[in-house]
Amino acid sequence: MGHTYPPLNVVVRTPRLALVGASDELLERLVPLVRAGIVDDAEPWPFDDPISFYADSPEREWQWLRGIWRGRGRVSPDSWRLYFAVLVDGEPIGMQDLVGKNFARFGTVSSFSWLDPGRRGQGLGKEMRAALLHLAFAGLGAREAGSDAFVDNAASNSISRGLGYEPNGTDWDTRRGEPARIQQWRLTRETWERHRRDDIELAGVKECLPVLGIG
Repeated sequence: MGHTYPPLNVVVRTPRLALVGASDELLERLVPLVRAGIVDDAEPWPFDDPISFYADSPEREWQWLRGIWRGRGRVSPDSWRLYFAVLVDGEPIGMQDLVGKNFARFGTVSSFSWLDPGRRGQGLGKEMRAALLHLAFAGLGAREAGSDAFVDNAASNSISRGLGYEPNGTDWDTRRGEPARIQQWRLTRETWERHRRDDIELAGVKECLPVLGIG
């Protein structure tokens, strides 16, 4: 039986993993990973402020859950965020979010993700992003996808480069209160089409479009 709220029924499947609408049941299954810690003990810190992952447990888990609940409740054609649990062989190993601001006007999206530290270095981060881009371009009709990461976040920047994003300037942000430079990236629909995969499946997207104000 599906959920009453269509965004929770969206599923993106690749040969390696699935992005599944982050229901409260899936969030509870992700709590142990958040509690154990998503950020590495060593610098460079990967996330910008403010983010729950830098807080101490149990405030870390509470902030994380409250942030997702707030985001799910603030949905309009001008601003929305879709939250997905990343499942490998049925087990949640992280999250991948798709963010749209003024999507009806500009057709642009951005993304955010995190992965269980024990599952990094296996190509799953790139596969997660590829799945999300397929949803954005093939499912929602996006024109362009953006991404950004601190310049010393080698893993995220490598994923963007490997998926065809082009450098799109730099900016500044803070992490744990300290300023650091951000690398921005841009992927056009035309570039994505040239590398489009034929092994990614979408489900539940059509029913989700009215929620996001996509005609």
